[in-house]
Amino acid sequence: MKYLIVGLGNIGIEYQYTRHNIGFTILDAFAEASNIFFADNRYGFTAQARLKGRIVVLLKPSTFMNLSGNAVRYWIQKEKIALENLLVIVDDIALPFGALRLRPKGSDAGHNGLKNIRDILGHNHYARLRFGIGNDFPKGMQIEHVLGKWDGEEQKKLPERCEKAIEMIRSFCLAGLQHTMNEYNNK
Repeated sequence: MKYLIVGLGNIGIEYQYTRHNIGFTILDAFAEASNIFFADNRYGFTAQARLKGRIVVLLKPSTFMNLSGNAVRYWIQKEKIALENLLVIVDDIALPFGALRLRPKGSDAGHNGLKNIRDILGHNHYARLRFGIGNDFPKGMQIEHVLGKWDGEEQKKLPERCEKAIEMIRSFCLAGLQHTMNEYNNK
């Protein structure tokens, strides 16, 4: 059985370690914990891990956030991965910092990466793991907040929250979506 875990973010040094790139950050942590490395491939950087007999393909799209759907579609087709085995990791300003919510489907909530995936796939029936980045910013400063670097307090807490996200990814692959939602959401 194969899984595609997509971490959304933007390529380029100027976006590294920003709130909007939390998908990349979590996949980097997953790869490091699994002792695997990303390779530059078509539409993104990929790595492959084995998890109790399952193959987990990690994807960091190189298409920029707003065109992530092209990479998702390509790798689903290339690896012949069922849509129920797709998980997209994304930042969410509607959740407080570090909150993690797994959902089986949903709207794009104004997130351009999710919007493009919906447009390319033709639906929004795929799992997504939302990582809260908070909305503690002055009016009109949303872009600066989203594309900004983590503050000192967030940086201290980030490794533990990434570890929890990795646990959720592993649970999604091993125990399934519903079990993982029951086990981790709202905790």
